[in-house]
Amino acid sequence: MWLSRRAALAAVLAGAALLGGCGFAPAYGPGSAGNKLLGQVLVDAPAGRQTYLLTRQLEGRLGRASTPAYALSVTLENGLEGVGLSATNVTGRVNLTARAQFTLREIGGDTALVQGTVESFTGYSTAGTPVATSAAARDAELRLMVILADMIVNRLLAASDKLP
Repeated sequence: MWLSRRAALAAVLAGAALLGGCGFAPAYGPGSAGNKLLGQVLVDAPAGRQTYLLTRQLEGRLGRASTPAYALSVTLENGLEGVGLSATNVTGRVNLTARAQFTLREIGGDTALVQGTVESFTGYSTAGTPVATSAAARDAELRLMVILADMIVNRLLAASDKLP
């Protein structure tokens, strides 16, 4: 028993040494490039419910900018597709899909520092009452915007070491 604990400890220490040697560092650690983004990104004003939800999540992850250094523009495209058909040809499940194209620029500049596209989907059931279906659709919309915002922030963090 003692030998197995010792072997486990050795494995943990070896894994920690490997992670330290590969350049792994926390995104928001002291002196990290990810700190360049915290409270420094002004997200374009939302134009509707979905872009509002996306903007709210982005500001939640990056902080609301008081004196921003960067501007983030996001273009959102979405769609619906029925995925569950009953024997009577009634759709019982819907996938909500979305694609977000984003561009990060310096405030007052036109040059894109980071740009990309992220896409994902969520689903919801349409088998309940109209009120339940509407609530499920709104919840799926919120979940999808959270997913997209998290993907955008991850891309921005990955490129933060190249930001001025």
